[in-house]
Amino acid sequence: MSAVGEIGAHFAVARPRVLAALTRQFSNLDVAEEAYQEACMRAMERWPANGVPADPTGWLIMTGRNATIDRIRRDKRIVSGEALPDGPASEDDIEAALADQIDMSELRDDVLRLMFMCCHPDLSLQDQLALALKVIGGFSVDKIARAFVVKPKAMEQRITRAKKKAAAIAERLDTPSLQERTARLDAVCTMAYLLFNEGYSASGGDEHIRAELCEEAIRLIRLLLTLFPSQAEVMGLLALCLFQHSRRQARLDSAGKLIPLEEQDRSLWNRQEIAEGQVLIEKALRHGRPGPYQIQAAIAAVHCMAEMPEQTDWQEIERLYAALEQVQPSPVVSLNRAVALSKVKDARTGLQYLNGLSDALSGYLYYHTTLASLLDEAGEADRAIAAYECALQLGPTEQEVAHIRRKMKQCRSHQKNPEPM
Repeated sequence: MSAVGEIGAHFAVARPRVLAALTRQFSNLDVAEEAYQEACMRAMERWPANGVPADPTGWLIMTGRNATIDRIRRDKRIVSGEALPDGPASEDDIEAALADQIDMSELRDDVLRLMFMCCHPDLSLQDQLALALKVIGGFSVDKIARAFVVKPKAMEQRITRAKKKAAAIAERLDTPSLQERTARLDAVCTMAYLLFNEGYSASGGDEHIRAELCEEAIRLIRLLLTLFPSQAEVMGLLALCLFQHSRRQARLDSAGKLIPLEEQDRSLWNRQEIAEGQVLIEKALRHGRPGPYQIQAAIAAVHCMAEMPEQTDWQEIERLYAALEQVQPSPVVSLNRAVALSKVKDARTGLQYLNGLSDALSGYLYYHTTLASLLDEAGEADRAIAAYECALQLGPTEQEVAHIRRKMKQCRSHQKNPEPM
């Protein structure tokens, strides 16, 4: 990875905590975002020459806070009567002040607090999530649009509306009560899972897996579970993330190439995380109210319990996806059920189930790669190559590009009359 790419990776990991701390400091999302951007610009100026500091997150918090206080003081000379934030401006004093404030909020975590703040009931659920992903995750409009499987223009309009609404209620963006947190829990869980997914499979760039983002999401979900210890869906969400994260060491080879699930060295899977996930999902399911996260965790558990790919219980997985379609119907769930059906029966059955999903998932990378895989398995190599070509137009990571091109090469070997390379 280049030096600029390495610094950018530090920004991506640090952003949630930095922005959350700055929001608590200045009680204004726009000011916090400006402070974060200023800190990043200064880091780009200094880190390449001086090296990345031992605590990049702390450095960005202090630098952003310091720069913003200095700017407000300069503005005060022009605009009278504007109050300054309390607190010293020197870096040493700021560091001490921040240390005194760490984990002192009611939610005990700035990022979690900010997530609950963004999930304000005055905003629609979709707007809450879009705002949280933009503000906390720093996701681009295109990335958020792909996460919601909608057009970028529609998502841009949604985020603009959410920001205007958030500005109108900014003075009420305080730490919510326990009752308010309960009402916002579903949105916060979704936000945490989308944050995990961005680390598990980055939606663009040269780094496919960002383990630190996965670990940050898991940390936040653990905090959620301490706040809501009897919530089966929070248990299911934590179990799901643990199952998925347990495979991280086996997902890329030494050259950074993606390794499909069925080809992974399962001895590299983290059995401690799998065992913890198994305990959590069993405890959650005993509540007798299986929700989407519990069902997804149960699916992941089936994969993790198979010592070899051929031992995977695809009938159970297909049954669970059928249940998930009932609880949380979506084109992406149907896409995954199509894969399970192809394993239980054959590729033609899976392709038949994909009929009708093309419009809803035309902008979804994994629809095209799944379609291509099933077409190739069904003996339609030409159509499979065309589907892979569509996938290449949807912003895959460098590792995904390499994986898709390898699959295309395999398809060409299956063609009856292969085209010249």
